[in-house]
Amino acid sequence: MIRRTHYTTNLDSEVAISGWVSKLRDLGKVKFIIIRDSKGIAQVTLKKGVVDESLLNVVNALNLEDVIFIQGKVVERKNAPSGKEIIPNKIEILSKAKVPLPLDISGKIESNLDTRLDWRVLDLRRLETASLFKIQAKIVEGMEEHLRNEGYLKVFTPCLMGVASESGAEVFPVVYFEREAFLRQDPQLHRQLLIAAGFDKVFDLGPNWRSDPSHTPRHLCEYRACAVEFGFLQDEIDVMKVEENLVIAAIKKIIEDCEKELKLLDKEILVPKTPFPALEFPKVYEILNEFGKKIEFGEDYDRESELMLWKYVKEKYGNDFFFVNKFPFKVKPFYVMKSDEDSQWARSVDLIYKGLELSSGGQREHRYNKIISQIEEKRLNIDAMAWFVKFFKYGVPAHGGFCIGIERLIMQMLVIENIREATLFPRTPERLMP
Repeated sequence: MIRRTHYTTNLDSEVAISGWVSKLRDLGKVKFIIIRDSKGIAQVTLKKGVVDESLLNVVNALNLEDVIFIQGKVVERKNAPSGKEIIPNKIEILSKAKVPLPLDISGKIESNLDTRLDWRVLDLRRLETASLFKIQAKIVEGMEEHLRNEGYLKVFTPCLMGVASESGAEVFPVVYFEREAFLRQDPQLHRQLLIAAGFDKVFDLGPNWRSDPSHTPRHLCEYRACAVEFGFLQDEIDVMKVEENLVIAAIKKIIEDCEKELKLLDKEILVPKTPFPALEFPKVYEILNEFGKKIEFGEDYDRESELMLWKYVKEKYGNDFFFVNKFPFKVKPFYVMKSDEDSQWARSVDLIYKGLELSSGGQREHRYNKIISQIEEKRLNIDAMAWFVKFFKYGVPAHGGFCIGIERLIMQMLVIENIREATLFPRTPERLMP
């Protein structure tokens, strides 16, 4: 039988709760335990002459982070968390914690991020840290709800690839029986094949990997993303509309369901203005030039440029979200559709939030001859890509989509300095455990 009838946040007249010892206070005739569970904290009060003497002896043996079971009566107490406290008639120690703790879970003694990640399990016991991932879960929940309501089918695409999914750079090779395989960079190509198969609208939520040696506070080697693909679109503008609506749905979900977590983190989230502004190449070069940033015509921009474009959009449109469209084709993968007006530009769209790219997407090339031509232009091995392109001989509708990073979204939304904080167990070039 589960050792609990209630959580700390829904105390009734008689309760049985289980959790960790978060704080201990001894005022002589009165002892206090602050117990913490996955929902919050509650105060347990033991007054001499009111509770059994044996319970006071149990409290004397407690250490911080011991796991305990408490049964008792709930009474109103104005100064207690949630205005209630528990007067116990039973206390059991379920598991003892070693002393001293390697990490101050109260947060009063600050630990550097590496120490917190080394002891991540203990770090996640902090209500503030746990709140990040409760908000993250609601982001995903909001996305799923919205996409299902819009008629999208959740699918599961392969994480193991027989060939590198894009250019072949930044992929993790793995031993697959007696041959080499690769961890996917993005479920992109299989999503496209599902559109070719007749699934009009699909989405995939799962991990992706990039063997990126970057040591920046915004890069991970393993990240989670919501990947969306749909058919029968007009052009990449339709992709932008779908992504915009998805982001709005996720933000509204957080505002509705995460009031307690946002308050704990002292964060306020607002629904952004719509439509999101859209900047296009080659106009992007002119905007950057106004900021003193010169990019050679036909080349991609850099990290500094993203921040400059955000400043431009913030001042002109008052928005933290914006799209960048019509990237130079030479910096994009073979499957991106070229612009009809000028083939040096691609129907490729990035979503930027507070100066950081959240996603890449756009309209895909669905015409077989064009795909073959673009594979040749990128100097890729056509035979290696035959498994993918052969299906485009048999009638594929115009389609497009995007892949939005979950960790980056919450990082920017809550103004977190390092993406590792927004990742339960981050994987980086130097970190593979815990």
